[in-house]
Amino acid sequence: MNDAELIAQFRAGQIAAFNTLVKRWECPIYNFVLRYAGNRDDARDLCQQTFIRAYKNMRRLRDPDKFTSWIYQIALNACRDAGRRRSLVSLDTLDTPIADTTTPPDAIVHEQSVRDLLNRALQNLPEEQRVVIIMKEYQGLKFTEIAETLKVPLNTVKSRMYYGLSALKKIFDRWHISEDMVRYEL
Repeated sequence: MNDAELIAQFRAGQIAAFNTLVKRWECPIYNFVLRYAGNRDDARDLCQQTFIRAYKNMRRLRDPDKFTSWIYQIALNACRDAGRRRSLVSLDTLDTPIADTTTPPDAIVHEQSVRDLLNRALQNLPEEQRVVIIMKEYQGLKFTEIAETLKVPLNTVKSRMYYGLSALKKIFDRWHISEDMVRYEL
């Protein structure tokens, strides 16, 4: 069953349909706000706020086929609102999952270091570039979905992506980190 069908069921009074949407979208939305907010506690709160807002405003969604961009827009707005209320924790404190025990310890350390470098570099980007990179590279959204979410032209999204990636490269150059070290694990 696709999202539009679940939304129709929810609007018809079947609360379980919304629960299915939450189960389907909880992980992607959580990962998005985790990248944006920087720590698990903020991410859990922002994810919960996103779904509360979605629940309350589901009837306002005009086109159920655009649920993806709508839910990301709600999540982004929740992140921005939280940022206005207080400064979000730096990505220096980003929690990471426990690694697979079959992975060699040096590989684990390298992956964590690369992840930390990327997260710190992302925090140095202007917000509009950071959001596009997170949505495209981490969330796997299409440029058209990002444009719908951000309510900007498609070419604006593409240019923000280009300038964001160029800025990341400059940051790594400034930090004397080679492309081979990072391997652009976006």
